[in-house]
Amino acid sequence: MTKISANKYVILVDENDHELGLMEKIEAHEKALLHRAFSVFIYNDKNQLMLQQRALTKYHTPGLWTNTCCSHQQQGETNIEAGKRRLQEEMGFTTELEETISFIYKAPFENGLTEHEFDYILIGRYNQSPNINPEEVNDWKWMELDDIKIDIQKNPHHYTEWFKIIFEKHYDQMKLKN
Repeated sequence: MTKISANKYVILVDENDHELGLMEKIEAHEKALLHRAFSVFIYNDKNQLMLQQRALTKYHTPGLWTNTCCSHQQQGETNIEAGKRRLQEEMGFTTELEETISFIYKAPFENGLTEHEFDYILIGRYNQSPNINPEEVNDWKWMELDDIKIDIQKNPHHYTEWFKIIFEKHYDQMKLKN
């Protein structure tokens, strides 16, 4: 079977994460079809989370703050391989990652697209500054989890929908992991 390249395709899945096939990313988002994804959370030794502000040129949620990086697995790629690849592409570094929890969410956007993802949460540690890719990331910062929670409550429009969902549903687990 030929491997279809790059980030143009997503892996469609059912609610048990069984693969159903491939589809162009934009089409899957237009049709709100469930597809596999991952979200990387990088912590430093102070247990602060590295946040990124999405590039202002992104086709959805430009300029919003979110977890360290996220994307879609490529065909034949493990969640850890995908997380390390995308961490390098977006933030300019790689580190060991651990797969933790997964969940399904659906988040419509103002531009008519919808994220409907079977999302895997990957956790890692890193203590240096990233070398951000300006095509992907506008800015970055370290923040305490409690401060993020408070800021999401005060300024929900500053954060991506999936990040707010992860925080609301899995905050306690995130605190325990650290």
